[in-house]
Amino acid sequence: MSTTLQAVRGMNDILPDEAERWEAFEEIVRDWLRAYGYRPIRMPLVEPTPLFKRAIGEVTDIVEKEMYSFEDSLNGEHLTLRPEGTASCVRAVLQHSLLYDGPKRLWYMGPMFRHERPQKGRYRQFHQVGVESFGMAGPDVDAEQIAMCQRLWDDLGLQDVRLEINSLGQPEERARHREDLIRYLEQHQDKLDEDGKRRLYSNPLRILDTKNPALQEIVEAAPKLIDYLGEESRAHFDGVQALLRDMGIPFRINPRLVRGLDYYNHTVFEWITEQLGAQGTICAGGRYDGLITQLGGKPQPACGFAMGVERLMSLWDLAHAEALINSPDVYLVHQGESAARMAFRVAEGMRDAGFSVVLHAGGGSFKSQMKKADGSGASVAIIIGDDEVAADQVSLKFLREEREQIRVSCDDLIEHLGEALLGFTDD
Repeated sequence: MSTTLQAVRGMNDILPDEAERWEAFEEIVRDWLRAYGYRPIRMPLVEPTPLFKRAIGEVTDIVEKEMYSFEDSLNGEHLTLRPEGTASCVRAVLQHSLLYDGPKRLWYMGPMFRHERPQKGRYRQFHQVGVESFGMAGPDVDAEQIAMCQRLWDDLGLQDVRLEINSLGQPEERARHREDLIRYLEQHQDKLDEDGKRRLYSNPLRILDTKNPALQEIVEAAPKLIDYLGEESRAHFDGVQALLRDMGIPFRINPRLVRGLDYYNHTVFEWITEQLGAQGTICAGGRYDGLITQLGGKPQPACGFAMGVERLMSLWDLAHAEALINSPDVYLVHQGESAARMAFRVAEGMRDAGFSVVLHAGGGSFKSQMKKADGSGASVAIIIGDDEVAADQVSLKFLREEREQIRVSCDDLIEHLGEALLGFTDD
């Protein structure tokens, strides 16, 4: 007995209605990124496993538990489906010497992969829009990227999205904080959960980001990294805050915001909503000036962020789901051999004029075709039968308005469609 094959758990099909919403979202995103001078880059889905171990850090949940890694059976190379985009982007920038002629602003969009427990807003194959800048060291780029996010939320009509920021300072400042943090946590070692005990000496900063309610009191009283910042780090963070205030972007400093990746320094930020339950972070990022050196390049400042497309789409649906369906302008109904041939010519003429047209296929009565026309969401049905062919005319039936059906010549069709759908005439 055969078993019906299904998609891998946590890796979802995006069906036509939803895919059209994704395309509408992606079009907005491309226009938004173009407005800030960011250019597209596309990286492979599969990368060498050492890339992520070096970039993300071996003692992280992503590397320890979540990566889809395997050995290439042909040459024994250790490979991984990319769990995030920044490391891949930096690898591409170094491999192709993209910074030889100065700073770069880059973006990418596509699937990422992490082996974790699937739940709403958290999938094993998920999609991100990533934005990365290279070669710009000042707080202005940090603030610009945060402002970019605010503009996108405005473009999408999103509500109730808040900004949290923090500074992770420089490596030497984190090292001093790390020593004091370990010393503090050792005093509470018997109260730490298994993750906390495992990370105590390898990655204690991540304990501050725990979601375990039993540890919140301990975490709240822990030494705060922001108190260890030197003059330069404080000046950078103050500069970011001043620019955000100048732009009227509200924010909250969250000293426990540490991000889950080892490569961050200076500014880190998250955009959070309460509308999506536990998966409330829709966008996160910050500065990672040491990563290029970490991956073998010459020192270069860098800053970036990534947003989860699935979570943003859910939030966008809540804001105005009814506006997201991409319906055709016209559904073309026809019956008879001569009508079918004429319908092809008429459909192409309308497409030449910029209208989206669904040409009915598969036969059927006028009644059944009209049901499909109505269900398509089209504003107008164009009908071609024997009478229309004989007169070189078409009939227009308005599907969303109380207007009489009319018949027009093929030569006048585009003018009538423009008036009906776009509100203009040749006059």
